Order: sequence, then C-alpha cells, then structure tokens
Amino acid sequence: MADRPVPYSGRTRVPAVRRSRGLRTEHVVLALLANVAVVTGIWIGHGGLDQLSQRGGWLVAGGQLAGLYGALAVLVQLLVMSRSPWLERGIGRDQLAAAHRWVGFVAVSLLIAHATLITLGYAATSSTGLGAELWKLLTTYPDVLMAAAGLAAFVAVGVTSLRAARRRLPYETWQFVHLYAYLAVTLAFAHQLANGADFADDPVTRAYWAALHVACIGLVLVFRFGRPVALALRHRARVAAVVPEAPGVVSIHVTGRRFDLLAAEAGQFFSLRFLTPLWWFRSHPFSLSAVPDGRSMRFTVKALGDHTAALQELRPGTRVVLEGPYGTMTVSARTSDRVLLVAGGIGITPLRAILEALPPGPGATVLLFRASRPEDLVFRGEIEALARASGAHVHYLVGRRTDPGVPAEPFTPEWLATYVPDVATRDVYVCGPEAMNAAVVRAARRLGVAHHRIHTERFTF
Repeated sequence: MADRPVPYSGRTRVPAVRRSRGLRTEHVVLALLANVAVVTGIWIGHGGLDQLSQRGGWLVAGGQLAGLYGALAVLVQLLVMSRSPWLERGIGRDQLAAAHRWVGFVAVSLLIAHATLITLGYAATSSTGLGAELWKLLTTYPDVLMAAAGLAAFVAVGVTSLRAARRRLPYETWQFVHLYAYLAVTLAFAHQLANGADFADDPVTRAYWAALHVACIGLVLVFRFGRPVALALRHRARVAAVVPEAPGVVSIHVTGRRFDLLAAEAGQFFSLRFLTPLWWFRSHPFSLSAVPDGRSMRFTVKALGDHTAALQELRPGTRVVLEGPYGTMTVSARTSDRVLLVAGGIGITPLRAILEALPPGPGATVLLFRASRPEDLVFRGEIEALARASGAHVHYLVGRRTDPGVPAEPFTPEWLATYVPDVATRDVYVCGPEAMNAAVVRAARRLGVAHHRIHTERFTF
C-alpha cells in the first residue's frame, strides 16, 4: 500500500555538508601493489628463480611465493578491519567488509597452497614419500608445527565466514572464532622469521617484514582496543532509557559527557559494548536512529539473536563502551539536493535519522519503506511527522510476496520508476536485507543513477 504525498509545512535543521576525509581505495591498492613488488623482488634477490631448474624446484618456488603473498593478504585483513578512522571515513565499513571477505578467501587459499606446494616440493627434491616428508617437517622444525596450528586457525575462521555457516552461527560465536586469527598471525610470523628463506639470514628484509606486522597490529591495538577504552573514560556513557518501538524492537537512549566531540552524523553507527555480567565482552554495531544532539544518542535494536534479545531488558544506568562513529552513508555524502531513501524492515533505523537531517523542500526527499507486516513499520508516527515538516513523500509497501497485491519482485527498475520517476536525478540511500539492497542498487543503476550516488551500509542493526 502507498501513502499520498504529504504537503510541506515546516523546516528541519540543515546540517553543514562536509566531505569525508581519509584514505581511498586506490591508496590502499597502490600500497598493496608496492609491497607485492617489494616482496617479489626480495624473493628474486634471494635466488627464487634459481630453484626453477632443480628437481621439484618449481613446486618449492611456487610454495614460497604463495606463502609470501598469503602473509601479505593476512596483513591486509588486519588493516581493513582495524577500525582505523582513516579507512572508515574514506572507504566505508560496507566496502571494507566486502574486501575483508574476498581477501580472507585469497589469504586462506594462498596459505593452503603454500603448505601443499612446499611439502610436495621437498618430497620431490628428497625422493621421499609425501607422508614421510610431512612428518619430517612437523617433527623436525618446531616453527613448522606452530605454523600448521596457525593455518588450522585461519581455516577455521574462513569456514565460519562462509555465507552458509555465517547464517547458522550466532553473531557472538562467529566473533569469538575470529579472535583465533590474532593467534594465527602470531604463530605464522614466528615461522616466517625462523624458517623463511627470504628472512632467516637477511636483517634488512627481517626489519621490513617486522615493520609491516608492527604497523598493522599497532593499528588493531590502537583502534580496536585502545580507542574504545579512551572513549569510555572520556564520555562515561550510560543507558538512560529503553523504549519499546514495535514487537521485538526497542530504542536504547544513551547519555554521557561531551558527545559533541564524537562528531557523529545521521546515518552512521557505533559498535556498542554494554557492561552487563553476561555481555560485557561482546560488542555489536548499531545505527543511530535519530540525529545526535551532542548530549544523547538513540540506537534502535531488533531482537535477532541471543545478544540483541537480551538488550531488550537493559536497565537504565548500565555503562556503555562506544566505538565509532563509523560509516559513510551520511547526509554529507550526497551530491544532489534530491534524495531517495529505501528501507527494508529494521533497515529504517539509519534512514529515519537521515530523513530528520535532510534539508526541507517539497518532494526533495522520497522514502520507500518495505515491511512484511504493518507492525514492522517502526517509527511510522515519527516518519510521518518529519514528512509533514519537511515536505518529504513517503510510500509504504507492506505484505509478503505471496500476499495479494504485493509484487513478487518489488524493486525492479519498472517498479522503482513508477514511484520515483526522477530517480536518475537523486542520490539513493539503501538499508535493508542484503537481497533487497542488491535489487535496489541494480535497479537504480539501470535507471541511470551513478555509482557514487548510491549509498549503502551493512552490519548496522
């Protein structure tokens, strides 16, 4: 069903537009390519090509290169998920998360190839059986056994990150398994310096390799651990109230000191750690569902697992550790005065805040809100009040795909053009289930919306 456009009858606060600052994707890619070139040069300089003429040498050479490139890929993994503000502001969590998945697959594949090729190459060189050579490597060189344990940890992290496994695992379990990646990095680093042909006897390359690890691990320590502690001490955030919004949905109001220093924007999100006896060791990303005013922030949470279900019963006064703000899906990212917001279910959370922050103007903003049931239209009263004040047009599409009158594929280019004929002139903000996000992005691109004018974020509710 769809609402009629509402007339413009007021004004909302217009935030100052500022451009995101930070490292761009091309900066990270150039740095990676430079290090790949350096590592390849080190391998060649230490006689890597000379092995190709030896028996089984091409296997050993391939294994060495796979190990070097795999180790670099692991460092990229640490870098993209270090929560560095330079990366978050310039690239965005959604793109970093996508890079994390793909680079993780490449890293694990290369490390498995390294172990396999090295074992096969040494077996061919020494004319021993594969099993005997593997046993010799594991029992003769302690660092190889450590590396094998590290590889097993990397594989476990990779397997639990597969989409099929990820859907079945609670977020908390998935997060816990990922902590083993830090142990794996430590074990692999020790093996590289002790047994790596390119590092064992060359102090310059050892210093270079150590510097890469120190830089990446340092970013993790500073931004994943040090910064949250500093923010907790500075802001002393606490839960002020927990307000029911819909079945299984609550808004958590958080207050503290000098929230204005966070410079948070509508559309961004924080990782929140609630210091309760059961959940103090878990953090989870949640979007701002209202424009922050410098004194308080509102986060809206749907019960989607054990952790988020427990948050429905939070008590006022509970201490909160903040990490953020993160995300580039903000009002300041737009390039046009005309905007389309597309929300699916609880994905309305950041878009409701963006609707509040956008400048007013008759028809300047259009919101499409998709929900399976009327009771899933979270913030409907607030949205309609904001629409009346700003002149935004709001349309609801409620019902399951099998319900009469509900299109089986609602976000086709034809359907989108029916509701928003001028979509090509607008910036498009999308937040909802992954399949819906992808469908909206495809439709918007086919209707002429440039890639840089489509804004979406993941892991935010």
